[in-house]
Amino acid sequence: MLTQKQHDLLVFIDGRLKQTGVSPSYDEMKDALGLASKSGIHRLITALEERGFIRRLAHKARALEVLSVPGQQADIPPARAFETREPANDSIDVPFVGKIAAGNPIAALEDSYNMFSVPNGMIGRGEHFALEVEGESMIEAGILDGDIVVIRKSDTARNGQIVVALVDGEEATLKRLNKTGQTIELIPENRDFETKSFGPDRVNVQGILVGLVRNYN
Repeated sequence: MLTQKQHDLLVFIDGRLKQTGVSPSYDEMKDALGLASKSGIHRLITALEERGFIRRLAHKARALEVLSVPGQQADIPPARAFETREPANDSIDVPFVGKIAAGNPIAALEDSYNMFSVPNGMIGRGEHFALEVEGESMIEAGILDGDIVVIRKSDTARNGQIVVALVDGEEATLKRLNKTGQTIELIPENRDFETKSFGPDRVNVQGILVGLVRNYN
């Protein structure tokens, strides 16, 4: 049986999907349920998924499918909802959190409802996540538009490392980092793009590039 909050969230997601065809964001869910933080929404989403009422669609940010809503269909979710996808022995799943600009910064990272399988050897200690690259400013480092980069979460990095940097708390970009005195440079790997310099209070490192996955289809 669902808790009241779980039921309310399920009904809200189902209604939004029927109305727009797009899953609501964590912020929209948080506001709809009157919660103080998105962490509560994450726990509710996980509980609904574990009980088989929703399913996350692979490799798509903010993509959910409602499998059953109590009172609308049988309260027992379909049997297929209880199937679990085991990763291959040579791969591991990490959160897929949307797109990252390899060019001019784009909006900060999207909410993550999905997982992405990456080679096991690419993952070391710590937490990791995956991002889709958008833009061409890192092509001379072998990072192309549409590639999936694997990032190890970190709030610090050494000069020369390629990082996910959050600028002014709002815009995220993938660039090579260089700190000189009181200046932080975000350096592209494309001679057609310019290096941008910021004060140290304007840039926060979110993670360090550890791998790349390319789809040749």
